[in-house]
Amino acid sequence: MTISIEQPQIEVEVEDKKVPRELVLDGGFMVPETNSFGHTFRDYDVESERKKAVEEFYRTNHIHQTYDFVTRMREEYGKLDRVEMSIWECIELLNEFIDDSDPDLDEPQIEHLLQTAEAIRKDYPDEDWLHLTGLIHDLGKVLLHQNFGQLPQWAVVGDTFPVGCAFDECNVHHKYFKENPDYSNPKYNTKLGAYSEGCGLDNVLMSWGHDDYMYLVAKENKTTLPSAALFIIRYHSFYPLHKHGAYQYLMNDEDKENLKWLHIFNKYDLYSKSKVRIDVEKVKPYYLSLIEKYFPVKLRW
Repeated sequence: MTISIEQPQIEVEVEDKKVPRELVLDGGFMVPETNSFGHTFRDYDVESERKKAVEEFYRTNHIHQTYDFVTRMREEYGKLDRVEMSIWECIELLNEFIDDSDPDLDEPQIEHLLQTAEAIRKDYPDEDWLHLTGLIHDLGKVLLHQNFGQLPQWAVVGDTFPVGCAFDECNVHHKYFKENPDYSNPKYNTKLGAYSEGCGLDNVLMSWGHDDYMYLVAKENKTTLPSAALFIIRYHSFYPLHKHGAYQYLMNDEDKENLKWLHIFNKYDLYSKSKVRIDVEKVKPYYLSLIEKYFPVKLRW
């Protein structure tokens, strides 16, 4: 499936804390001025009850996410031999967890998944693949569950970044990378490290977590979602790229085309986080029909 789209027309800069109260995204989605805690989005410095927990999360994450660690995790979890279940069963399983790395939300995950999907559905009614992508993009967080090894949150959530090359300074809480073994390893601490310019992100190891895991699950279970959907799933937490423009030298032409969709998706992923509740039973039949269209009944996880 080939999809083309114009670059999104509205750029939202969160860091300068000037998000207009009534900024409207492409199809009419209203961007809230503050997150569910009353602060600007993705503000890692604002004093809040979650600030210390979030910073400690990134300290641990940046120390332990190494090239060797990611290689081991991909080898282990890429076997997809832990359980068989449907997409909706996974959604219900995930509802037990709250993401400790997220400064904007402390609601169960199903709330965020449906908020994202429904906001996209309203503005892009004809792109059903994008609605489903919104619903499933975070399902890899089942890695937190005991049936999946109950991985610590630093190995499941948070912003992602390439391993095997230098850590760009735009990574949140960059200072903690200095304690990562790869930081002083000459094989991995140069601009390109283990890679070549334009090699394509498919050939780059990303820090291990729910993004990469769900990408492997979807790909290996032969989803018929377009490549843009798989790109969104694998890189939606790759803020150094889609927010700051870092690591573009690793991208190929297909990556650059798919990045346009990720820019659109990310606005809904980020700004749809609110206290607005979604009637799950009302929207469930629609999403079950999309799951049936794009995925097998049971998936290997």
